[in-house]
Amino acid sequence: MGYTIDIDTGGTFTDGFFVRDTKVETVKVPTTPHDLTICLLSCIESGAKQFEATVEDMLMDTEVIRFSTTIGTNTLIERNGTKIGLIVTKGEEKGLDVVNEEDDDAPLVYPEMVRTLNGTVNEKGEITEALNREEVLSSAQELLDLGARCLVVSLKNSALNASLEQQARRWIKAEYPRDYLGSVPVFLSSDITNLLGDRQRTNTAVVNAYIHARLVRFLYKSAEDLRNRFYSRPLLIVHATGGVTRVANTRAINTYNSGPAAGLMGVAALSRQYKTKDMVSGDMGGTSFDIGIVKNGYPNFTLKPTVEGIELTTPMVSIKAIGAGGGSIAVFRGGRLSVGPQSAGALPGPACFALGGANATVTDADVALGYIDPDYYMGGKMRLDKEKALEAIETKIASPMQTDVVQAALAIRDKVDQNMGLELKAVVESMHSDTTPTFVVYGGAGSAHCCGIASYAGIKKIVAPRFASVFSASSLSGMDVWHIYSRRLGVLIKEDAGVLSASKTIDAAVRDMYGEARRDMRGEGFEEEQVKYLLEFMLSREGETPVGRITIKGVNWSENLANALQTQAPKLSEQQQLFSPLILLHATAPIPHFEEKEYKLGPSDPSAAMVRTRLMCWNEEKRSVETPVYDRMKLKPGNIVLGPAVVEAPDTTYVIRGHWSYTVDKFYNGIFEEVTT
Repeated sequence: MGYTIDIDTGGTFTDGFFVRDTKVETVKVPTTPHDLTICLLSCIESGAKQFEATVEDMLMDTEVIRFSTTIGTNTLIERNGTKIGLIVTKGEEKGLDVVNEEDDDAPLVYPEMVRTLNGTVNEKGEITEALNREEVLSSAQELLDLGARCLVVSLKNSALNASLEQQARRWIKAEYPRDYLGSVPVFLSSDITNLLGDRQRTNTAVVNAYIHARLVRFLYKSAEDLRNRFYSRPLLIVHATGGVTRVANTRAINTYNSGPAAGLMGVAALSRQYKTKDMVSGDMGGTSFDIGIVKNGYPNFTLKPTVEGIELTTPMVSIKAIGAGGGSIAVFRGGRLSVGPQSAGALPGPACFALGGANATVTDADVALGYIDPDYYMGGKMRLDKEKALEAIETKIASPMQTDVVQAALAIRDKVDQNMGLELKAVVESMHSDTTPTFVVYGGAGSAHCCGIASYAGIKKIVAPRFASVFSASSLSGMDVWHIYSRRLGVLIKEDAGVLSASKTIDAAVRDMYGEARRDMRGEGFEEEQVKYLLEFMLSREGETPVGRITIKGVNWSENLANALQTQAPKLSEQQQLFSPLILLHATAPIPHFEEKEYKLGPSDPSAAMVRTRLMCWNEEKRSVETPVYDRMKLKPGNIVLGPAVVEAPDTTYVIRGHWSYTVDKFYNGIFEEVTT
């Protein structure tokens, strides 16, 4: 078997997970935000070195590359996307979320870049007023003259009938044909999403268009760079729905938050592995702390995600992100200490990186307290400057607080742990689980702070996966090609005691989606017998608001609907009337995976893995104490480390607080548990 390569680009580091046969290597390289193709290739070069191979030899023998990118996220945060011209139905131009009229904000669409059209579709999907060709073309021309690099057409009720949007695009494309230099991309809201909600659909189409151009340039350049180094297969892009597809089958909006989504899919795999129904995850990297939910073994999905404060309407794994990570900047102002949401990122990074950063960060505090060995950061591949960390904390925090550096570092540690822990506690409470969910922690900084986070959240058990530092990248290794299609239904599927067994509306929707799926999967290179299908019916008591869901394997819905309702939604199936406002078709096809295996448990004594002691500070008494340090690579399944202690790995540091234990289990994962006395 050849190599599989899985790469996740984060705000601070780009993580790689490389597998060939039974050998696994992990890699972390600094993210290069000015050009992500650099860190992508740097990651592959580092992986090749781990296997003592050239990049070209590795790529020639690579079966699959799965890649998640933050470029869409970065574009929205930095507000450096495409200049958009927006065309909407007359009367719909006011109060749009993506059109910010405040002078001090950078909107996705400037107010002067909006035009309106006559022409309407009513609530039944009927055209009550046709478009005027001259009005469409003059609107497009005005926007292009003002500098629009692409046009978004989002007309009222186009989810019910997209023909007016399609007519507008045909006229514009006829005026500016593709083979002319003046050709302009035209995005239709009905192409991006056919879910209801005119405002949210406009938001979704605009966000997609805003990040499209940068993403296209980056992904095609990345694919070309790989081809130039003899990689002959398609580059597969991770989607926020939990699967991967080729670049050609990827919409820009699909890539938003794809790395965190991959991590949550990995948590769902852990829940199945441990036979634990409910888990809550925390991904603490250099920039953010991303919280996810796995309920009954499935990741939490949403049809209305919020992105940078903008409500969208598109299927996406649900992630809650807060500004807390290793690079989070500590500030003391007005007698109050705050940590985050601003981050030092990869450049200039924390002060201890010695790359020009002068602010005190969480990583600087961890170095100052002795948890992180400056000479063994990233397995010794990157040396940290402890003196610069101490200087930044002294100047920015300790001196204004009128305290010493150690006390200030403890305050930074506790503040960021509290920020994350209280957010996690609120999410756990929202799950309404019968028992406290298991906390799965990952990310480069997660294992160093998980005990503090869990204490604030009221959680007593933590799973730190074997590859916690690169968990999102390792989770990619379990992903298959996955396409999701949706159609609005709004049909009655149950009335009184009878369940609908025949419907032309449902049949037509399923056939239409199935046709799309077959076409796309052929384009991905799969035969029909390799593809698995799953129908998902959203359920509502009335109207459009879903209150439940059922799934049916395959596309033969009619003979399985009644049983699915009774077994998967027993309470809802008791309703006199039940509607399905939306139906989705999931099409998946397998590609090579990394398979975890079980190991035999040995003795609990970890002393063979102890490598040294180091002075560390644990509490406000400010006493630094000699603390044992263990080598993660030498710990064996069954070993138990009692805190306070530190376990060092080449890509992360596990900090075990007092009254906590750390056990290596049969899957080689680390289990933190609060020790009760």
